[in-house]
Amino acid sequence: MMLGALWYSPALFYKAWMKETGLTEEVIRNAKPAKMYGLGFLLAYLMSYNMAFFLGDEGTDWQWGLAAGFLTGFGWAAAIFTAIALFEQRSWRYILINGSYIILYFTGIGFILGAWR
Repeated sequence: MMLGALWYSPALFYKAWMKETGLTEEVIRNAKPAKMYGLGFLLAYLMSYNMAFFLGDEGTDWQWGLAAGFLTGFGWAAAIFTAIALFEQRSWRYILINGSYIILYFTGIGFILGAWR
């Protein structure tokens, strides 16, 4: 979740992401943070827990965790996200901002789990 806070911050992609999603400052201000962060945390935990099952082998190290995380992010999560976004007629900029985040997110989870192993 820390990566998301940085990725979608004004320092990186906030303005571009806002433009591509069509969201306004007012919509963001009126959002329900408890719902977003609460469910976001639970889903992050679920994804990490599931990936831990794939990386549960004794031979897992940080390098395999990093590679497995990247492959999960790129080959599964970002791929299905891109397919959905294309059918929704989203822009390539939108796809690149969010798809890159997804890839980095899973790569980070894989790295952490591999190093922890």
